Amino acid sequence: MMDGMTLDTGLNDAVQRYCAALHFCDGAALEALCDARFLMHWVGKNDIAQAIDKAAFTARVGARAAFPGEPVFEVLSVDVDGNIAQVKLNVTVPPRVYTDQLGFFRVGDEWRLVTKLFRVSSGPAMEV
Repeated sequence: MMDGMTLDTGLNDAVQRYCAALHFCDGAALEALCDARFLMHWVGKNDIAQAIDKAAFTARVGARAAFPGEPVFEVLSVDVDGNIAQVKLNVTVPPRVYTDQLGFFRVGDEWRLVTKLFRVSSGPAMEV
């Protein structure tokens, strides 16, 4: 569920699809949402910067089993400037809650996810 922020209808839809894809482990939905140049970044074990591309991200998510219930997320901030947007949110992917900073751009009427920075905000540390 989305708390506290009002997003443009198309951006709202993109954020909802993103959170649902993570929750239901739907790699195909992420494939459709992410731009071909998508990259995900995080600081991993031993403070080493990590990054993966769209294919690795969608495969990683698609390889998991779906979680029960409905997606749980909270939009913390939104910054839209013309055809670019930055959305910061907390999203639950058991057993962790992640803080994601998502970078979108709009082409025509469609918002495309192009970047993701994340950290574990609660739960066990990532092993990679």
